[in-house]
Amino acid sequence: MKLNSLLSVLVSVAALAADGATPSWPGFRGPNCSGVSDGATPPVDISPTNSVLWKVQVPWSPSSPCIWDDQIFLTTFNDGELQTRCYRREDGKLSWTRGVKPEKVEMFHSTESSPAVPTPSTDGQKVVSYFGSFGLICYDCKGTELWRHAMRLAQSLGGYGTASSPLIAGNVVVVLRDQNYESSLLALDLRTGEKIWETPRPEAHGSYGSPILWRNNEVDEVITPGSLRLKGYALSTGAEDWQVQGTASFACTTPVVGDGVLYFGAWSNGKSDAPWPPWEQFLAKYDTSKHGFISLDDMNPVMRDYMRGLDLNNDGKIDKAEWDAIQDNAAKGENLLVAIKPGGHGDITQSHVAWKFTRGLPYVPSPVYYDGRIYLIKTGGMISSVDAKTGTAYYTQERLEAAGDYYASPVAGGGKIYLASLEGKLTVVKAGGEKPEILHQADFGERILASPALVGDKLYLRTQSTLYAFGPQAVQ
Repeated sequence: MKLNSLLSVLVSVAALAADGATPSWPGFRGPNCSGVSDGATPPVDISPTNSVLWKVQVPWSPSSPCIWDDQIFLTTFNDGELQTRCYRREDGKLSWTRGVKPEKVEMFHSTESSPAVPTPSTDGQKVVSYFGSFGLICYDCKGTELWRHAMRLAQSLGGYGTASSPLIAGNVVVVLRDQNYESSLLALDLRTGEKIWETPRPEAHGSYGSPILWRNNEVDEVITPGSLRLKGYALSTGAEDWQVQGTASFACTTPVVGDGVLYFGAWSNGKSDAPWPPWEQFLAKYDTSKHGFISLDDMNPVMRDYMRGLDLNNDGKIDKAEWDAIQDNAAKGENLLVAIKPGGHGDITQSHVAWKFTRGLPYVPSPVYYDGRIYLIKTGGMISSVDAKTGTAYYTQERLEAAGDYYASPVAGGGKIYLASLEGKLTVVKAGGEKPEILHQADFGERILASPALVGDKLYLRTQSTLYAFGPQAVQ
């Protein structure tokens, strides 16, 4: 790599932070995927009819709002197009829509996913969208296409669909692309779309979290979730710097940074809190045609979408060899929340893991670090709060009276934690305390997969059909 090219990609984590004078939530979960908006004062009494500044109908997709100044960027799959949309933050009016039609759409879960799951990312001048069926495409904030980087059709683990969102770090765009056939971490030049580096990840067969930045021993690193490992790569070169082994067998969550420490929490099926049943029991339940194996063709479409992940060789059936391989892989990992100290190189599993926590772990929603604590939301509507310095729980698996699954990640601001369930219940919890204090709860009456966005005194929420803006200026 030429010296001037190398220097152009050397940036600091500080470059990610939004200018304090510019209202922004620049990508998935805001600044560096943190889920936190410093200085935010969002409203508490949020509902479909209360504190509503405006609401607009939007085509469905699980991706979350990305915000800069007066613009809200969303991705969606609509009329066969992979679309990037821009809405005005002032009133929700659609400013522009740009779409691409892929030659073929990647396989995805019919009810829980979409070809447009990744959240776009922006630096205030450019907005980048990533689609597993196409690759990356970059626009300026007026909707003019600047470049596109086409990629091979993604084949995600189990055919559930692409989920990892792109990361903008200075003049670099980073995308994590863990798949069945080949996995890699890719860096492109934000200005041109040209490849800077690409690092293979042969051990990573599937992950759905997004990359973040971490300042580790004066080096800017890209941190990636993955299969059984958490890894750090040099932003400037893509070279692997360190790894922590023995994390969950696959990850849907994204790491977070707090006061210089890295935190990562993930859960995957097969451990003590949800062990795999014996093969004979599983076979008896699902082998309806008595083949001696389980045929995906014998299942209804929804169940088939869930079970595809067990068909390792993609031959349309699940046999005992695949069942045993999945259990063996799960046995190598551990469902846990870890705190990782900076300064390590190589295998730092024993040397730089400050503490571990093994209860109340999230499946899909990522942890949030806020005011010295880690907050976790688990399937069933159970919240936990852990001291970030020691790993000691303030409370563990306290029920929110909003049961069911959680796909949206918690976000925090103004001394409050906002949590949205898949079934559509939004819960506002006071930060801190020895028990979770519920300040407000509302039912939106439809599914919520996207994580909320916080900007100043506003909160933006995307439900299955609607994009809402909430704030104190609403007329009651």
